[in-house]
Amino acid sequence: MERWIEHYNSSQEILLVGEGDFSFSACLARAFGSATNMVATSLESQGSLLAKHWSSWSHLEELRRMGCLVLHGVDVHKMDLHPVLKWREFDVIIFNFPHAGHYSWLREKDYELIQMHRELLKGFFESARCMLSYGGEIHVTTRDDYPYHRWNVEGLAEEAGLILSDKVIFNKSDYPGYQNKRGGDIKGNKTFRLRNCYTFIFSVPDGSTSDQMSLCSEITSSGSYYMNMSRPFAV
Repeated sequence: MERWIEHYNSSQEILLVGEGDFSFSACLARAFGSATNMVATSLESQGSLLAKHWSSWSHLEELRRMGCLVLHGVDVHKMDLHPVLKWREFDVIIFNFPHAGHYSWLREKDYELIQMHRELLKGFFESARCMLSYGGEIHVTTRDDYPYHRWNVEGLAEEAGLILSDKVIFNKSDYPGYQNKRGGDIKGNKTFRLRNCYTFIFSVPDGSTSDQMSLCSEITSSGSYYMNMSRPFAV
């Protein structure tokens, strides 16, 4: 029997990237009663993740027990070249609250940090586009007020050949047990205030599937996957 939680169901092949303490992945798994349809990933190694998000241990154990494939050290800019992921297609790819990292000398309104966020999303969209099944969707949840709206999420997706299919209000209470984490090296296990949050739902335009396959084939054949742990954290 197909089981749902908000936009997601147990029949979808789901990839989650940039997970913090994996509480969102665990929430979906509990709602489905299984996680065999899910792949949950983080940029950090498992050791780094547990040091930063000590609350993640129970979620990781629960996910693995329920059949989820958990991967660490996955760079969202090159995940379509990852040796485990590059042969797979997904119905939904989820990136909740992408963030390029916290720096003591930068504030969210600073142009330098905004550009880092844009670069993070630009690379993500280009990689994720190549991993969608026919009719698949990319979900990005983020704040849409100042200064976050200056990231221009819709524009970056459009540059990657995607279109906005929907934009829906995100309510944390719809996902029992989910804890949004700051990530990075400054108070990384702390939650942050959520307001004016939306899930942007993107898809590939009708009729462009063949062009997408050709483009992604060229990228895959010319590139190689490697972990770059110097890249700013995306959580």
